[in-house]
Amino acid sequence: MSKTYINVPYAEKDDAKALGAKWDATQKKWYVPEDKDRTLFGKWQTIVLDVATKATTTQKSPQAVITQPIDKLFIAYQGDEPPWL
Repeated sequence: MSKTYINVPYAEKDDAKALGAKWDATQKKWYVPEDKDRTLFGKWQTIVLDVATKATTTQKSPQAVITQPIDKLFIAYQGDEPPWL
C-alpha cells in the first residue's frame, strides 16, 4: 500500500481527518490513503525538487524539500549579513 504523506499542522488535524487523511503512528505523520483524491489535500502536500532532474513533484521520499515562508515579507539570502545592510 502506497502512502502519500502530508504536512498537517496540529491545529489543522481535524480538517485533514474530515477529508479522509489517516494518522501513521509509526511515522508520526498524516497521509492520504490510496482511495482518496490527493488534490483535496493540496495545501498540506510537500513540494519536492528532484535534484537529479530538477523537476518538482510531490514524493514521499524527498531529496530536497522546498517550502514557502509563512511571512510574505520574508527575503531569503545567503551569508552572514542580509543584503539590505
